[in-house]
Amino acid sequence: MNLAGNMPLAAGLIALAVAAVAYVLLLPMLSGERRASRRLKAVGTAMPSATARLASVNRRDQVAKTLNEIEAKAKGATKVTLELKIARAGLPWTVRTFWFVCGGLGLMLGFLLLMLTDSPFVALGGVFVGAFGLPQYMLRSMRLRRIARFNRELPNAVDVIVRGIRTGIPVGDCFRIVSREAEEPVRGEFRTIVETQALGLSLADSVARLYDRVPVPEVNFFAIVISIQQQSGGNLSEALNNLSRVLRERRKMAGKVQAMSMEAKASASIIAALPFGVAGITTLTAPDYISLLWTTDAGKIALFGSGIWMLCGVLTIKKMIAFDF
Repeated sequence: MNLAGNMPLAAGLIALAVAAVAYVLLLPMLSGERRASRRLKAVGTAMPSATARLASVNRRDQVAKTLNEIEAKAKGATKVTLELKIARAGLPWTVRTFWFVCGGLGLMLGFLLLMLTDSPFVALGGVFVGAFGLPQYMLRSMRLRRIARFNRELPNAVDVIVRGIRTGIPVGDCFRIVSREAEEPVRGEFRTIVETQALGLSLADSVARLYDRVPVPEVNFFAIVISIQQQSGGNLSEALNNLSRVLRERRKMAGKVQAMSMEAKASASIIAALPFGVAGITTLTAPDYISLLWTTDAGKIALFGSGIWMLCGVLTIKKMIAFDF
């Protein structure tokens, strides 16, 4: 009797429990709480991406500002002085020493021409060429050779910095390692960077001054990467690794262009040497015939005009096969 009397009570409790469970499960769907939670999750996942986009925009603005500052500094660059030319050539000379050397070369060349020709005008021209033309040519040749050596060694120095940063070595210590172990002239230039840092300049300013001593695009790329990283932050090892790859690709492309232009250079050399070869052979076989070029007025005019046209042709061919990177 008691069991039968408790059956309705048990059924009521079961029904109440089922209703409570149904209420808990169905209420979010009916009231929109589930949709609200989905919106909150969507907003939560979208917030990091919006923050990342905002950070990316800010970084792009900082990079653009840095590039504009570097371009403004390049436009306001100082005039290339004689002291800077001597530094670019890698000579440990002062301006006074350079002028002493110029005077000595001028006097030696003038005295030599005076002994050979016995003409004071030719000797005076030799003094002028030896004092002003020959030293400038030597500075230019030494500067080009030094730049070529620097470009060959710079990717290796950048790789040393990248490996040092990835192993946890500070950037300044990486520069010191390069200043001790790299080949010249990279070793000397990085030693100058370390010394200017010791005097209080920042790393970006010290590297920017490197472009004044080695004015090539590769050094400008390196200075831009360091400046952007110092001002805007970022992964310096990855940026320098990409720069090293770009420098090696540029060098490889320069080698391909040089190989492809060797035919044109050989043709220009043959064409330029052909008149002198013909003149020499004719002088040996028929000296009376070719002597009309420098014994008569018409021959002198023809010789002078031929020399001018030949010079124009050689310079034109040289301009056609010269490629800048």
